[in-house]
Amino acid sequence: MNDRIALSFEERDYTLAELDGLTAGLAETLTDHGVRQGDRVALMASNRPEFVLAVRAIWLTGAAVVLISPAWKRGDVEHALTVTRPVCAIGDQPVLAELMPMLSLDDPIVRGRAEFPAPDPESDAVLVFSSGTTGLPKAVRHTHASFAAAVEHWRVALGFTADDRIQIVTPPSHILGLLNIVLSLRTGAWMRLHRRFDLDRMLHHIEADRITVEMAVAPIAIAIAAHPGLESYDLSSLRYIMWGATPVTPSVAETVTRRTGVGWVPAYGASELPVIACNPLDGARLDSVGRPVAGVEIRVVSTSTGVEVQAGETGEIQARSPSLMAGYLPADATEAAWADGWYRTGDVGHLDDDGWLRLTDRLKEMIKVRGFQVAPAEVEAVLHEHPAVADCAVFGVPDAADGESILAAVTATGPVDAEELIALVGTRLASYKRPRRVVFVPEIPRLPSGKVLRRVLKERHGRPSDL
Repeated sequence: MNDRIALSFEERDYTLAELDGLTAGLAETLTDHGVRQGDRVALMASNRPEFVLAVRAIWLTGAAVVLISPAWKRGDVEHALTVTRPVCAIGDQPVLAELMPMLSLDDPIVRGRAEFPAPDPESDAVLVFSSGTTGLPKAVRHTHASFAAAVEHWRVALGFTADDRIQIVTPPSHILGLLNIVLSLRTGAWMRLHRRFDLDRMLHHIEADRITVEMAVAPIAIAIAAHPGLESYDLSSLRYIMWGATPVTPSVAETVTRRTGVGWVPAYGASELPVIACNPLDGARLDSVGRPVAGVEIRVVSTSTGVEVQAGETGEIQARSPSLMAGYLPADATEAAWADGWYRTGDVGHLDDDGWLRLTDRLKEMIKVRGFQVAPAEVEAVLHEHPAVADCAVFGVPDAADGESILAAVTATGPVDAEELIALVGTRLASYKRPRRVVFVPEIPRLPSGKVLRRVLKERHGRPSDL
């Protein structure tokens, strides 16, 4: 079993035995540098096998890994270190090395043999930063027990087995990337790790490696749908493509399926609760993130009273599960995330009579026009229907008369004007949901997870004086 190939990276293959030996060697190096059970270790690294070794080695010592995105600038990294206070750092990013002594992943790692006691299941395993779409990100604390529960929920939801083959193109420093890496290792599946996202390389390896499960977030899905040579790739090995992090854009998903024959499995999770709901592998729907996975309870409560609403009524989605985070750092942010033992997702949506969950939008991103609530995702879905719209994002800006007005940022691939898009929305939705203004931008700023950075768009285009 240990001589099977567990991970491939470029032209290099790693057996499970080799990964285990290198992990033990790196764990010995960490202990030589003073890392002990209960400590925190900062990890800031590019996508490479050593990232996987570092996570496993930190866990082997009984410490918790603090995942820092290699895309972050100095101010972001300083904030992360201040919040989490790691005793040690490891990685390959100069910005981290400038802020604290760092073990370099470019140095050779030798195999080790040391035995380490199993960590306390209730001790912290990973601290991953929340999206930070509206402010400074918080560190989300997962214990070994809560993260193991999340991996098991993911395995069952995806029907994932040792026969599956997966590639990691989403950032490993994000919860989805880490979840997929650990899922593959713990099920005995094969995975390919990519240095960076490249659409043609991803499509090539689906064909060459006979990938069975592909993960996609919104930017990847949009890129696949727009690829001019998509039909030239043999994607027949795929059982499905999973869409996560943001609600599905049906026009994009349907385009990919029409061109490739591959269907989608929408799923829903968060850094705080990695797996909340997932579609069935047979009979998946594009208008729903699915039903709550086994082990997760969901309720919907009124955004004004906090009282649970009836099926079909819209409100804030709340959840509880063994896979729920232990809390935030800074710790004072934790209390507001709970309501009577339920985690407040901050997402708005509804459950139907059959338990299907549909997301409407983020609570903080709802736009209030003349007292009416407008979900950006609803307007974005209509804009995506226009063949010249490649990507878009809708947000609210202050308006003296209406409280807020709707502004749409659009990336276009063909001729289209603002009036045409505003009229399109007017034919589909209520008049108060029409954008007041449309701005055309080269690209929509997004996090690697696919979430739109609406605050960036507001800073660039949303000043009241612009209207």
